[in-house]
Amino acid sequence: MTAVLATQIEIDDSGVAWLGGTQVKVIEIVLDKVANGWSPEEIHFQHPHLSLAQIYAALAYYYENQSGLDQQLQDRSAQAEQLAASVSDPEFRKNLLASKSRLS
Repeated sequence: MTAVLATQIEIDDSGVAWLGGTQVKVIEIVLDKVANGWSPEEIHFQHPHLSLAQIYAALAYYYENQSGLDQQLQDRSAQAEQLAASVSDPEFRKNLLASKSRLS
């Protein structure tokens, strides 16, 4: 008997894992699972263009490479915080909060 396995994951030149034949990064599926607590079925409902096989492949890849992908998530979160801090205007936020409290 011959087993045929089709990989669902492609790694680009930058080392980023993608679902094969899509424009969806594995990390995006992981975020749906980790940040939103979605099951594979819920992820499929939210992204009907992806098959359950693709979603399970992304999650399997994550669990096989969890420490590296978790580090990527932490790095991206830190970068997002730094970016938000660099473009944030404290005076604008103060005025916005004051306006919001007056409307309440």
